[in-house]
Amino acid sequence: MKKVLLTGFGPFGKDSLNPALLVIQELDGQKVALKNGGKTSEAEIITKELSVVFSKAINEFKTTVETTNPDLILSIGQAGGRMGISLERIGINVADADIADNEKNKPRDEPIVREGPAAYFTTINIRKSFNEVKQAGIPVKISNSAGTYVCNNLIYGALHFLTSNETYSKIKYGFIHIPYLPKQAAEKKKITPSMPLALIKEAILILIKGNLG
Repeated sequence: MKKVLLTGFGPFGKDSLNPALLVIQELDGQKVALKNGGKTSEAEIITKELSVVFSKAINEFKTTVETTNPDLILSIGQAGGRMGISLERIGINVADADIADNEKNKPRDEPIVREGPAAYFTTINIRKSFNEVKQAGIPVKISNSAGTYVCNNLIYGALHFLTSNETYSKIKYGFIHIPYLPKQAAEKKKITPSMPLALIKEAILILIKGNLG
């Protein structure tokens, strides 16, 4: 049976919850039916909460990959203010925070990996993923910037680790930014985009099937 690792971050900043963590908790342990030509199979979902902390999240990611050795990894993070599902194309080699992480770190203009390449591209089939989520009637876009906070830090660090290790180099990796939940948006002073958790969950399942089936 194939294995899918979903990672998600807990609350950070002024938010008391994070939909990224809630959605992986709902999907933990589920079996996903896959179709490949005329053959059918299943994939098991494994999940891991990562710290909203620069470098620490990367180390937690590495340990989890080493103990699970999945076929596909989808990391999920909250991007408040975005209109829909964002499929991140790239992670860049810089950590630059406007707000401190959950351990009060606030790096400025720091490389994630010294002497590392400028950027890494995610390795899921991003155009196919976009088309399949869109066809399901879920708002989605391909994003060419994951910012420079902990989410980008994880994308770059994860891909540097995977591509630098022959054992893990064939694992597909993608990062998905998701909007606020309606409950979160209702607490904001201004009208803010949101998406129900059920719809986010549906999009994640589509991405799993599309990149493993």
